Amino acid sequence: MPSDAPASPPATPGETVPLRTATRAWFLISLQTFGGPAGQIAVMQRTLVDEQRWIGQRRFLHAMNYCMLLPGPEAQQLATYVGWLLNGVRGGLIAGGLFVLPGVVALLALSGVYVAYGDTTAVGAVFAGLAPAVVAIVVQAVVRVAKRALNSTALVAIAVAAFLALALFGVPFPVVVALAGVAGWALARRRPGSVPEGPTDSADDGPAPVISDDVLHTERPSTRRSVRVLVIGLLVWSAPVLAVLLLTGRDSVFAQQGLFFSGAAVVTFGGAYAVLAYVAQQAVQVYGWLAPGEMVRGLALAETTPGPLIMVVQFVAFLGAYRDPGSLDPWVAAVLGSFLVVWVTFVPSFLFVLLGAPYMERLRGNRSLSAALTGITAAVVGVIANLGLYFAVHTLFRDTVSVDASVLALELPDLTEPRWVAFAIAAVAAVLLFRVKWSVLRTLGVCAALGLVAGLAGLPVG
Repeated sequence: MPSDAPASPPATPGETVPLRTATRAWFLISLQTFGGPAGQIAVMQRTLVDEQRWIGQRRFLHAMNYCMLLPGPEAQQLATYVGWLLNGVRGGLIAGGLFVLPGVVALLALSGVYVAYGDTTAVGAVFAGLAPAVVAIVVQAVVRVAKRALNSTALVAIAVAAFLALALFGVPFPVVVALAGVAGWALARRRPGSVPEGPTDSADDGPAPVISDDVLHTERPSTRRSVRVLVIGLLVWSAPVLAVLLLTGRDSVFAQQGLFFSGAAVVTFGGAYAVLAYVAQQAVQVYGWLAPGEMVRGLALAETTPGPLIMVVQFVAFLGAYRDPGSLDPWVAAVLGSFLVVWVTFVPSFLFVLLGAPYMERLRGNRSLSAALTGITAAVVGVIANLGLYFAVHTLFRDTVSVDASVLALELPDLTEPRWVAFAIAAVAAVLLFRVKWSVLRTLGVCAALGLVAGLAGLPVG
């Protein structure tokens, strides 16, 4: 059977770039990771491929395609993968850890501000101004992903089916993702033209990269290595959850959050937007950790901080633990809960990358993986559209009405109770994003100011 890799590939040295130099670069990258995965990947592309020439374009795209196939934040996983290429396991841990550290610190501080001052008129108005902007931001995400992913009728059908399954019938998110992957794989086998292949890797411009596109990593895949990484990763991942189960009991908020977000970490295909509808439904309706409007405000906060947008789960955990602290001080409980959820959310990403990277180095252009990823990416369009619907219903209207049908899980807005100020701010955000082409961060700043002005003027903003 022919192999996509060279027959006798040379190996990269154990450390192609000094670890100190790479660590400094990853720290500087971590301070620029605003604007969601597209912006984060663009920052890494500019630094690692265009400026430093540590990695080539085709190698970068190959790593990115693998990370898109994994559950979890693809940009953080891409940083981990490239860090592993440059400096082995240590490099991967440093790159992935630094990628999320600034966001953890910033969102922890913002969560504390929200809890302490969110009920005041000024702060409440600012958050109320951010929420409608998020609706426009999610719509923009739908459009961007759709333009890239839906390049055939079959893929459009998968996206529509995913939206209907979630919005109308309440099909569990993991089931939708799994079925989409199977559909993409099956369509590629039976009707190859219905699942077009992605664009081919572009050639590099400039001097040769430090890591050639045709050179494989020295750390080769083996059963022994895989078992070692898997055992250590699972122990590190599960240890805090087992600790809170033993110390606080199965019914504590820490145990609930640790178990729920551990499960969510393995089904977060398609990025933060894709999984947030699932997280919002469970956190709001099942566990009652926060209100629907607060979920939108949490995403707005995550949009304003560096790092992956899935960091919003830290805000969810902070509020949930603060409001149900058990025997602990509420502030202590909130900080512990947020750190626990960050841990169980991001540790699996390190595990997935470090476990699979040596194998992916030997797999170039695997069509079965590509087809499954294509199906999942198409479904992500429908998943994000469902998230936009959820946010719009709970942000632009004061109340909802449920459809009285046993087979449907649809929640409709009460059209007699619109929030006109929220509609106006959402419209401004849409113009700034789609027509003026402003950045997300700048748009959020304007909408926060509009909310503040409306609140101080006595208009109903929330």
